[in-house]
Amino acid sequence: MKLTVVGCSGSFPSTESACSSYLLEADGFRLLLDMGNGALGELQRHCGLYDLDAVLLSHLHADHCIDLCGYFVVRYYRPDGGRCEPMPVYGPAGTEARLSSAHADLPYDGAMSEVFDFRTLTPGTLTIGPFTVRTERVSHPVTAFGFRIEHGGSSLTYSGDTGTCDALDRLARGTDFFLCEASFTQGKEDIPDLHLNGREAGEHARRAGVGRLVLTHIPPWTDPDISLRDAQKVYDGPVEVAKAGATYEI
Repeated sequence: MKLTVVGCSGSFPSTESACSSYLLEADGFRLLLDMGNGALGELQRHCGLYDLDAVLLSHLHADHCIDLCGYFVVRYYRPDGGRCEPMPVYGPAGTEARLSSAHADLPYDGAMSEVFDFRTLTPGTLTIGPFTVRTERVSHPVTAFGFRIEHGGSSLTYSGDTGTCDALDRLARGTDFFLCEASFTQGKEDIPDLHLNGREAGEHARRAGVGRLVLTHIPPWTDPDISLRDAQKVYDGPVEVAKAGATYEI
């Protein structure tokens, strides 16, 4: 599997990165995890506009899904070759209604379903192209999912947005690559069931015995060096901070 960080800024884009979006490729199949603010522009550095095969949304906060409104325009009003066939978009219940409301000026009710095949996520296991995807609800104010994605004997776990929870330990147990949010700074923010800080991300990585930890979803007002340092205090494996444009072979 090849992972490309399209965007990794938390809550709103920074001067260096769009919001959450990660391109996962294997066997010629392209799966996008989340498409937050600014991600559609950055995606074009790594993938053709019409080359995605599916989108998997962790939850429906704008910094994880809002650029699908722009992507609807790309697929619906395609100037060459006509309208695109529906592409699978996996997300929480209500994804179509949320995006339609955000767009606010569709040609008609249900227009998004002409180019997006909306599929409702539930906890469990599903197949998306060559990937086996396990989903679990994680701890966030809205319905939110973490994902464990496997292919060819390798595994990646993506936390989405979450506070500390047992579900994240289960998803990440023994995973090769742990893409984990670290939005908060230890000792500065302490809001249960919302986000993790760097130390908590490191503790999850240690408990789960992951092979590699990459911290992501760090907002522009959070110092990533503090998050990195705090994670390294409790997790002995390789750990780094995600950067837009970075690629990983898993």
